[in-house]
Amino acid sequence: MMRVLSALVFLWLSAFAAVAQAIDFAEFDRFAGSVETSLANERLPDSGFEALRASLVEWRETMLDGQDANAVQIEALEAQLDALGPVPAEGETEEPGLAARRAELREALQAARSPQLSAVEGFARADALIRQIDAIIRARQTDALLEMRRTPLDPTLWPPALGSLAAVVQETQTEVVSSVSSEGNRTRVLQRLAIAALLFGLALFLIFRGPRWIENLLSRIEAGTGVHGPTVYGFLVSFAGVVVAVLGVSLINAALISTGILGSTGRAVAIGVNAAIVSYAVGRWLGGRMFPERQSIPTALRLDDRERTNGRRLASSLGLLSGLFSLQAIVHQTVDFNVDTLSVLMFPVFVLLGIVLFRLGRLVRLGGSREDGEQANFGSRVIRLLGGVVQFLAIAAPVLAAIGFFNLARGILYPLTLTLGLIAFLMALHYVLRAGFALLRGLGDDEAKEALTPVLLSLGATLCALPAFALIWGARNSDLGEVWSQFKTGIRLGDATISPGNVLTLAVVFAIGFGLTRLVQGTLRSSVLPRTKMDKGGQNAIVSGVGYVGMTIAALVSITAAGLNLSSFAIVIGALGVGIGFGLQNIVNNFVSGIILLIERPIGEGDWVEVNGQMGIVKAISVRSTRIETFDRTDVIVPNGDLISGTVTNWTRGNSIGRVIVPVGVAYGNDTQKVAAILKEIADDNPLVAVNPPPNVIFQGFGADSMDFEIRAILTDISFGLSVKSAINHEIARRFTEEGIEIPFAQRDIWIRNPETLTSGEPGPEGA
Repeated sequence: MMRVLSALVFLWLSAFAAVAQAIDFAEFDRFAGSVETSLANERLPDSGFEALRASLVEWRETMLDGQDANAVQIEALEAQLDALGPVPAEGETEEPGLAARRAELREALQAARSPQLSAVEGFARADALIRQIDAIIRARQTDALLEMRRTPLDPTLWPPALGSLAAVVQETQTEVVSSVSSEGNRTRVLQRLAIAALLFGLALFLIFRGPRWIENLLSRIEAGTGVHGPTVYGFLVSFAGVVVAVLGVSLINAALISTGILGSTGRAVAIGVNAAIVSYAVGRWLGGRMFPERQSIPTALRLDDRERTNGRRLASSLGLLSGLFSLQAIVHQTVDFNVDTLSVLMFPVFVLLGIVLFRLGRLVRLGGSREDGEQANFGSRVIRLLGGVVQFLAIAAPVLAAIGFFNLARGILYPLTLTLGLIAFLMALHYVLRAGFALLRGLGDDEAKEALTPVLLSLGATLCALPAFALIWGARNSDLGEVWSQFKTGIRLGDATISPGNVLTLAVVFAIGFGLTRLVQGTLRSSVLPRTKMDKGGQNAIVSGVGYVGMTIAALVSITAAGLNLSSFAIVIGALGVGIGFGLQNIVNNFVSGIILLIERPIGEGDWVEVNGQMGIVKAISVRSTRIETFDRTDVIVPNGDLISGTVTNWTRGNSIGRVIVPVGVAYGNDTQKVAAILKEIADDNPLVAVNPPPNVIFQGFGADSMDFEIRAILTDISFGLSVKSAINHEIARRFTEEGIEIPFAQRDIWIRNPETLTSGEPGPEGA
């Protein structure tokens, strides 16, 4: 085993050395020089700069790996230098052998660090060149986007544009005729005709029979899957319907292409038409999810039947018009149209798309204004804002196209259409995730709406869709790669680098420490502490203290394991500490008070306490506050600072013994000794009254209406104080009745100064 471990360590060290030796810094210098020359000239097309950028990214990754070269050797040399002790001060001499060894180690350390320094320099150079290339490409994209051409409303541009469109049709016809007229091509067409016919028949079968199957399947799902079944299975089945329809159209195109009668232009047109039909099918499907025909399908827009029908039509139109963009882009790869021709041919599409988007935006705003539920305010604002933005861009883009900004109008309308489609898909997916979670957990509709897991899953799906949104609005693949590379490299804060690896290491180590802490706490609470003579409050204090210490150790170990140097944040942490100290001094006070409560334990869980006029049982002592359950079964949260600095009455601290006082008054004329004896006998007979010390009866004095007595008794369990007082009062009433002892009550005589006014009805003298 030791030999195997030694071999693995040797291979690991050799790998680090191989990284440094594998980097050809001279080759990189030559390549970087050629890139700098190309950047100075700026004559390369975008594709050329993209190729250079890809090579630079590879060099940058190599340089990044080379920064860890000789890391183990450097650490060993630094440890050896530290072992030699500090360098002698100026004027002091050092032993010659020690000085020679120090110089030898320094030279070796400098040689070991040389590949690292070269890799760091190469990384910085490659990164700077990549940024320059990105700046040039973005500048070119901006210039192309803002380029102003002739307005498509110019009548002189219409004949050439229509002629170019007619040329595409003519070229397709010519290719078909040429393929059929040739004897060899005609033979190949006849040979492939059987396959084409089979594909064509299968396509027609899918197109005409597929929707009926889907409709029947949806009806069965709604009838037999409860509340959430139609949402989940309906989503999947309806999407399968889109796939079936698209597959049918694709088979038709495959049948045409397989015959070989289509040339390059015809194939481009066929593929473009297929893409347009796919776009239409997807738009129709998303329209059915956002503006559902069935009430069982949930949606965020509150619309009536007529409005939902209109919404489905608009969504289908939006898919068809966006499909025309795809058709134009695919055909343009084969037939090179100039910008003026494209602007004339696509301007009607821009206008129609603007009209559809404007009406769709108005419908979205209308549906958002009727949203209900707890999140209605926020949700409705977001939906209305989205609808307003869509309406504004729907007007602005055709106007820009009419002025001559063709590329800018195209860069608004097409990405806006795709963005709306992606948002609609994410919203439909949210309801599917919520319904699926409810099916798995057996939840009702209201419970599913309140569940957190579907919201988190939807949030994760939205985060995963962010790269798609970026690509839709013009980001390049290299831009996403750059973001990912920066994410993997990490973010530098001072001398520390925070990378995904650091965060993952920190989370894993802290989770392990957290789990071990909980394990130790559970063992102490259930197995160790109950076997000691320590009271429950002390046991809870020890368990809580172990939890705080364990969390602190876990945090420190995880930070150290992640390689984060907290000294880099010392100044920032110090500045924040001053602000936090002033702003959160009450919280800090309560935290320290909570620690004192756990150590001194003036109160513990289960104690009967009275604080600030609130009386109840202590249920939990946390770091910031203490929870007291009153006898009304309400919870009172008391800050720990009030328990330390204020007056607290603990009725059960150390034991449950306590005193109750029962006052009673008797009428004048009764035998006081007899009354005292009866009260003493009543107190002695109660089983909860302590024998030692015995209860005592006090003759308090002579009141205005009665002679006042008190029973003062010590109870073995003060928790039953109220029930004991009630029982004693019941017994006093019974015994006094038997003995003929009267309990007086206040009596008052009313004297009327002018009684004659009550009979005569005449008013008395003024002031009577």
